[in-house]
Amino acid sequence: MKEKIILGIDPGTTIMGFGLIKVEGKTMQFMQLNELDLKKYDDHYLKLKLIFERTVELIDTHHPDEIAIEAPFYGKNVQSMLKLGRAQGVAMAAGLSRQIPITEYLPKKIKMAITGNGNASKEQVAKMLQSLLGLKTLPKNLDATDGLAAAVCHFYNSGRVEVGKSYSGWSAFVKQNPQKISPLSPKGGIKQPNK
Repeated sequence: MKEKIILGIDPGTTIMGFGLIKVEGKTMQFMQLNELDLKKYDDHYLKLKLIFERTVELIDTHHPDEIAIEAPFYGKNVQSMLKLGRAQGVAMAAGLSRQIPITEYLPKKIKMAITGNGNASKEQVAKMLQSLLGLKTLPKNLDATDGLAAAVCHFYNSGRVEVGKSYSGWSAFVKQNPQKISPLSPKGGIKQPNK
């Protein structure tokens, strides 16, 4: 039975959480969880560069077969959402640049997969992961466990049809999102969706 590694990412411009699990058949094993702390940087573009570089570094170090990423939820603050969307976008671009399939999951779907409750708190998700994966301690910031939760959610949803939005590379993304590609942007860049 071939083993597979899943990288889970909780993108953010303050803290990016990530976790890795190894899957063999129907069992999963904890590999790592950590975070990229971006609080000390004021420059938003520098933060995006660091998110991209850290994601590529994780990919090149651990060679994940798949990436699960938490999709931004729709909040009232447009600026926050835009920043979060950009953070998610550069993490996705890092995966796509290495030809790794990416699946997005809404926060409620991740919480539901881990705890059975779509409205569970970060603490409840973290405690359930601690129990499921036999973690000795939990990190101070729970963004890392949110990244791990995305990976575990993906494990639970593997093999099911209609997992979420999934992309295996740039061409797949373009094919599945023709409305986001502007003929006016250079080399088919991503256009803001019309709302």
